[in-house]
Amino acid sequence: MQILGWVLKVLLMCSVLGMFSVTSVAQERPLSQAPICFEADRLVLQEFKAKILKDTTEILASWMGKDCCGGDWEGVVCNPATGRVTGLALQRPDRELGMYMIGTLPAALGNLHFLEVMVISGMKHITGPIPESLSNLTRLTQLILEDNSLEGSIPPALGHLSLLQTLSLGGNRLKGPIPPSLGNLRNLLVINLGKNSLSGPIPPTFISFLSLQSLDFSFNLLSGFIPDALVRSQNLTYIDLSNNQFSGKFPISICGLANLQDLSLSHNQLTGTIPEQIGGLRSLNSLKLSGNKFIGHIPASISRLPTLWNLNLSRNGFSDPLPIILGRGIPSLLSIDLSYNNLSLGTVPNWIKDRPLSNVNLAGCKLRGTLPKFTRPDSLSSIDLSNNLLTDGISSFFTNMSSLQNIKLSNNQLKFDVSEIRFPDGLASMDLHSNQITGSLSSIINNRTSSFLEALDVSGNHFSGEIPEFTEGLSLKVLNIGSNKITGHIPSSISNLIELEMLDIQRNQIAGTIPTSLGLLSKLQWLDVSVNSLTGKIPTSLLGIRGLRHANFRANRLCGEIPQGRPYNIFPGSAYAHNLCLCGKPLPPCRGKNQANLGQ
Repeated sequence: MQILGWVLKVLLMCSVLGMFSVTSVAQERPLSQAPICFEADRLVLQEFKAKILKDTTEILASWMGKDCCGGDWEGVVCNPATGRVTGLALQRPDRELGMYMIGTLPAALGNLHFLEVMVISGMKHITGPIPESLSNLTRLTQLILEDNSLEGSIPPALGHLSLLQTLSLGGNRLKGPIPPSLGNLRNLLVINLGKNSLSGPIPPTFISFLSLQSLDFSFNLLSGFIPDALVRSQNLTYIDLSNNQFSGKFPISICGLANLQDLSLSHNQLTGTIPEQIGGLRSLNSLKLSGNKFIGHIPASISRLPTLWNLNLSRNGFSDPLPIILGRGIPSLLSIDLSYNNLSLGTVPNWIKDRPLSNVNLAGCKLRGTLPKFTRPDSLSSIDLSNNLLTDGISSFFTNMSSLQNIKLSNNQLKFDVSEIRFPDGLASMDLHSNQITGSLSSIINNRTSSFLEALDVSGNHFSGEIPEFTEGLSLKVLNIGSNKITGHIPSSISNLIELEMLDIQRNQIAGTIPTSLGLLSKLQWLDVSVNSLTGKIPTSLLGIRGLRHANFRANRLCGEIPQGRPYNIFPGSAYAHNLCLCGKPLPPCRGKNQANLGQ
């Protein structure tokens, strides 16, 4: 989104400058004398169009006629005084997932010598390498080729683009090292190389970035130490090095970046302690250090960060005690995640319970006894207290949680009847698995069930009764009711769950046949009906579920021929084991039509 903001600013500037130029030209000469598109530039654009084999965005359909500067060629910006192409901005709208381009980038793009802005973004299926010839575009200030499928390495010659202010190659399939030559781009404000497969260290030449504001190398395979002098720019507001393989200690030099607002070093292999100097990041809004190997105490200096609203220190080795001063500071805190450290909190600290927080994640913090009572429950939108030793307090826990959307209380020792609980209406995700909950599913799934509910996991409890009927309008994507004591049959109204991606009903006492209507769940990816008492055939209607990646029919009383089509005939034989008389691939072939039709 930051890159998108830069694009909009650039295009707006181009538009304003273009209007100014058009006005000047109109005053100096008649419109009939205004030059049309420079022919050499038009031919380059036509070559680009020829390399795009399919365009569902229909942008290139507007590239008709001789004048690429007349305003009809979508995404093309020209200097009206010269007819030279100065901007090429082809960007898929964020929400139009069905729009894309298939093709490659021609080397001829390097002949648009007056180009200042190149944006070819979000086209998903533009493949092949980044042309080395782009290094000839010496007037270029914005090069944005993000969210395509570009391959190969980053051309080192891009380091020759001395005027470049934005370089965004994120969201492609680029490999190899980051070229040290990119350190020559002294005017860079934004660099985004995230979501690729780049490897090796961060080049030491990056210390030369004196104006940089945003750096994103997340989701790569980068390794080595984070340079102690990563960037000397005091203008840096955003650093994301998450989801790499960086090792070593927290770089203290980062603590000197007084304007830094967002810092994410999550999911690396960083070790050691967090330096007290981190309290110097007075502008910090978000600090994410999860998924590393940090140890020691959480520094008390974090409490001196006046604008910090998001603190994620989960999945490290931080130990007790929490600094007392932490509860007095951080006035702007809205989201805290201390999950899965070496903390033995016992109870939720008062400074967490008494704040108007939005997200509270304290999974695996050795909480015991009663669920906490929050002073401002109406502010909470997400709570994760899973993997603790909580036993009681559910009866009033959800009171006044009018904003709650996500709740995880799994892997505790909670024992209650679900029919006695009134859950918040706006829940989108509820995970209660592996407790000792009793009652019927109809207490959760009924005519009043919110259409917002997308994920429900109550597996590993003591639910009984039957699977309720499903009404239209439900948005469930995940339904896991496995390992309970549920009886009855699978209702044919299961077909109303048109968004369902995962259905797990394993290890219950469900009987009857598999309804043919199950085959209408075209988005289903995971299906597990194993260890029940199902009878009859596996209906051939299930062949309509083309995206299924996992299925398990083991240990039922099914009979007849397995649907002979992908993926059912290529799942392992164990997925069909311990039934009465299933046959056909991947099991032995059926012995005549009689066996194939058994179970009907």
